[in-house]
Amino acid sequence: MPDALTVLLDQNVPRVIADWLRARRPHWTIFHTSDVALSGRPDEELFAWAQQQHAIIVTFDEDFSDLRMFPIGSHAGIIRLRVWPTTIEETQDALARLLAEVPDTELAHALVIIDRQAIRVRRGL
Repeated sequence: MPDALTVLLDQNVPRVIADWLRARRPHWTIFHTSDVALSGRPDEELFAWAQQQHAIIVTFDEDFSDLRMFPIGSHAGIIRLRVWPTTIEETQDALARLLAEVPDTELAHALVIIDRQAIRVRRGL
């Protein structure tokens, strides 16, 4: 069985992406900020919750890719979506590429940045 990851979708990720992702990775535990009373909360609270749950954060928020604020190795993982527009379809396309190209084992404790041209995975040493 593939690795069972826990994922937290930030409030800026469309809510329907949670169900879409659950259908593609049924062995993952997937939360949206609206499921856990984190909508509208500061990044620090979202980050703290994710670390307590060992959850990978999926977000459009550029702050989460700032290595000074969130150094690689200090978190369970961050997936930063850099696609525009931030529609359901663009989000699904970006995540579908990620699921097809990057093994689940590469996502934990990494910073992953997805844009239209590439997927970059940065891991700690």
